[in-house]
Amino acid sequence: MTCAALSRPLLRRISAIVGVAVALPLQAAQSLPPGAVADRIVIEKRARTLTLFRGDGKLKIYKVALGSDPVGPKQQQGDGRTPEGTYVIDARKKNSQFHRALHISYPNAEDRRLARQHGVSPGGDIMIHGLPNGMAAIGRAHRLRDWTQGCIAVTNEEIEEIWRAVPNGTRVVIKP
Repeated sequence: MTCAALSRPLLRRISAIVGVAVALPLQAAQSLPPGAVADRIVIEKRARTLTLFRGDGKLKIYKVALGSDPVGPKQQQGDGRTPEGTYVIDARKKNSQFHRALHISYPNAEDRRLARQHGVSPGGDIMIHGLPNGMAAIGRAHRLRDWTQGCIAVTNEEIEEIWRAVPNGTRVVIKP
């Protein structure tokens, strides 16, 4: 299953989060400067962060939710893990089952080699995306639990900002 396909168990998990959304403290998020363009994205799985960079400078840090089994690199389709390694943003989906999605070039040559070595499919359709359509009200509460099939999830407002600042070809480094 890919991040683009929502399953009933996934929808139930996300819906369960809605009840605690009001318990999160409100924070005024600082917006990216107008016209900001990132040349690198660094995702730190352990810290659950996505950082946009321009040169050596940090543009903004976002908190994220990951695959449902995030520890370790993605090894095969359906394992619920978010990949680790260096990729690029190679496509964008304006209309998907999630509010906007930036496609990450997983699997790379090494990912395919390792999957072949183990006789499994590496999977694909790994994206940075917003919330499932119709579930925007969850907001930041989606981060209380890792819930994707291996993607990196942010709020709808955050994906809008990231979408504008990240051109295709932007390097993506995913660290443990």
